[in-house]
Amino acid sequence: MEEEGPQEASIDFVPALCFVPRGVAKERPEKIVLTQSELARIIDETRSHLQDEGEYDDDDDEDNEDEMEIDNEPVPSGGNRNEGDEFDFANYDNEQASNTADISAVVDPTEQLPDEDNDSEAEDEIIKPTDNLILVGHVQDDAASMEVWVFNEDEESLYTHHDFILPSFPLCIEWLNHDPGSDKTGNMCAIGCMDPVITIWDLDIQDSMEPTFKLGSKGSRKNHKEAFGHTDAVLDLSWNCHFEHILASGSVDQTLILWDLDEGQPHTTITAFEEKVQSVEFHPDEAQSILTGSADGVVRLFDCRNADTVDSDYVKWKIPGEVEKVLWNPSDTNHFVIGANDGSLHYADRRQPNKLLWSVKGHEEEISGVCFNKAVANLLTSTSTDGMLKVWDFNVGAIKEVYSHDFQMGRLQCMKQCPEDPFTLAFGGEKPPRCRIYNIKNFEVVRKVFKIPEVLQ
Repeated sequence: MEEEGPQEASIDFVPALCFVPRGVAKERPEKIVLTQSELARIIDETRSHLQDEGEYDDDDDEDNEDEMEIDNEPVPSGGNRNEGDEFDFANYDNEQASNTADISAVVDPTEQLPDEDNDSEAEDEIIKPTDNLILVGHVQDDAASMEVWVFNEDEESLYTHHDFILPSFPLCIEWLNHDPGSDKTGNMCAIGCMDPVITIWDLDIQDSMEPTFKLGSKGSRKNHKEAFGHTDAVLDLSWNCHFEHILASGSVDQTLILWDLDEGQPHTTITAFEEKVQSVEFHPDEAQSILTGSADGVVRLFDCRNADTVDSDYVKWKIPGEVEKVLWNPSDTNHFVIGANDGSLHYADRRQPNKLLWSVKGHEEEISGVCFNKAVANLLTSTSTDGMLKVWDFNVGAIKEVYSHDFQMGRLQCMKQCPEDPFTLAFGGEKPPRCRIYNIKNFEVVRKVFKIPEVLQ
């Protein structure tokens, strides 16, 4: 009898996540019902789309039958609260529900009556004005999904509401409330993946098999369709809240694209990079200014008003190693922080090109997240793939470490901040619970150093 070789470790981690502000989601997201005939139609449309992109061979039909696989995971359930786990996330397992959808078959949520014995489940379907949504990119083995979690800080509740199956591993998620083709605000998100095509999803529609629309195409020589957009993985996204139809994307293909969401086409393509573009962020006040960080170790600040000179007319800052993160300081929008792949943090002033105000070796491995705190102007948090969260006290000329914490989640892949409460952070990692929500005011030393008043606790 042959001995079985060692089994490969299962891949299961959260590479990207994003908060959705309170009060923007529909109370009852529209549901979609799929019949057998509609499923067959979607399969035909998908086959045709893949043929257009040169990814599908008609000969495959002779040897393979069409299949639709549904992955089922445990439904989140309660349990004993672990010490230090403020929102008891460790007792929630991720749920991957079947996604069967057809955009033409939307069911009126008011007609969906709950079962008599499932009153609590019916209550969970309702999204309250006091709820945040948290968009969690989840990779498990060869499957990728975006899970939509409902989080209520006052009630300390957290659960999965619905999810979307993604075409490839998610690398970045950006929320936007611009709905192209509509005169009303929307509740949408853009997802950048290993695939070069950006997908846009409507968060007020659940059980959808396909995105609302896509940005970019791989093209097809067979069908004489030209490719447009990125040619490699999309690493970061930034939505322009002043010009709401503009979305920026940075890619491994060494370009930054400004997309016109209304047209579904690139508005401006910036090629002034010598390596992959890993971080992008529009200025919080100036719609025309965008900050970028790339693997060539250069941070570039572009003025996008003149598309003819934008590739050559910019200011820059150079750091050792690769730039992983750039982030404007919302309390002083002339300044920004830079996170590097060697774990270092740098601070710079847009008015002083090629000069760093301070630098510190913050972590042992690459920076995976940075957040400023709007309520306390000198508070900065950072995460790294070394697994540590760190809280910093900083000013223009110096920075010092206040506290560090290991959540035992393995490599921390991402961190985002709650829009309504800057002390509440979400982390994505590679060990259970893999996604966690935590309020750093629970750290006594943080309250003491930053003199957080009792009313904020």
